[in-house]
Amino acid sequence: MKLSQEQLEFFHREGWLFLPELFAQEEVDLLAREAVGIYDADRPEVWREKSGAPRTAFAAHLYNEAFGILGAHPRMIEPVEQLFGEPVYMHQFKINAKSAFTGDVWQWHQDYGTWKRDDGMPEPRAMNIAIFLDEVMPINGPLMLVPRSQNAGDLEASHDLATTSYPLWTLDEATVTRLVEQGGIVAPTGKPGGMLMFHGNLVHGSAGNITPYPRKIVYLTLNAVSNYIRTPTRPDYIAHRDFAPIKTVDDDALVRLARAPRQAAE
Repeated sequence: MKLSQEQLEFFHREGWLFLPELFAQEEVDLLAREAVGIYDADRPEVWREKSGAPRTAFAAHLYNEAFGILGAHPRMIEPVEQLFGEPVYMHQFKINAKSAFTGDVWQWHQDYGTWKRDDGMPEPRAMNIAIFLDEVMPINGPLMLVPRSQNAGDLEASHDLATTSYPLWTLDEATVTRLVEQGGIVAPTGKPGGMLMFHGNLVHGSAGNITPYPRKIVYLTLNAVSNYIRTPTRPDYIAHRDFAPIKTVDDDALVRLARAPRQAAE
């Protein structure tokens, strides 16, 4: 899968790109079912809100077949290799829950700030690719992006260990205000199966979810192989140490897995 010249220009200018319904309902239904089972598991990779509701599940691609396929899917891998001009490996894989009624905030931050400070990543040559497993609406805590803020570089940040259950290097209000005055805020929404990609330095965050509508999103953090992390401090299920280039699966691999139980029963 290749991005068009128009899409490439938009990404380089704005710092983000949304591709609606890139995955079919059949594929998303499989992933959503598997995600619920993972959230119910008692594993160290599953982190929870202070309320006990699931917040994020790390490294599901290593112990779940469906997410293993997603982590090597050409629709996700090839656009990033196209942008970086080299192979990529999986730096991080997580399924963020944003549960109905209890999903907590993600403070304003840049992802590269954490990757650099906590993992020793040399350059912002890693990117988050996000797949919507639920419909993301204006009301259920969509990701808010500050367009063009990637051009501000690596911003000063403080380590927030108190606001939520997840430690994060966050930006102060004055910095966010200045960048929003320059670029505004967008909140991409869409049906399950949409794919959002955004630059490692793009400023973003999300509000809590007090609606009855959950907002599950899978994030693949794909890092250029030459940009492998040097001094990781986090567990390897959060910051992976396998720097081998990802070998993509067939484009129909998820569909075949989704249909396998039905075929076996027939």
